[in-house]
Amino acid sequence: MGYLNIHQYQGAGPAIPKPDADENHARLKEQTDAFEAIIVKMLLDQTLKSQDSLLPKDPGRDIYRSMMNDERSRQLSGSFGYSELLFNFLVEKKT
Repeated sequence: MGYLNIHQYQGAGPAIPKPDADENHARLKEQTDAFEAIIVKMLLDQTLKSQDSLLPKDPGRDIYRSMMNDERSRQLSGSFGYSELLFNFLVEKKT
């Protein structure tokens, strides 16, 4: 029984395609927008805590308010500038 030489096998490196820079930037922008949505949701949760103008006082009010703030934060993400600042910082840091 012979021993196998591990050096005679080629790694899988060349066969795995590397994503291009545009694809990486698109993924990074998506993540920075998601991060900004989290920040906006925290702001909305705090500022709209005392306002009851849209939702009546029901047992599930807090759940619906949280769902409404989730949707608002997704719609508003990318428009406050936090996402753009973070994106530019991470792109500069990577290069």
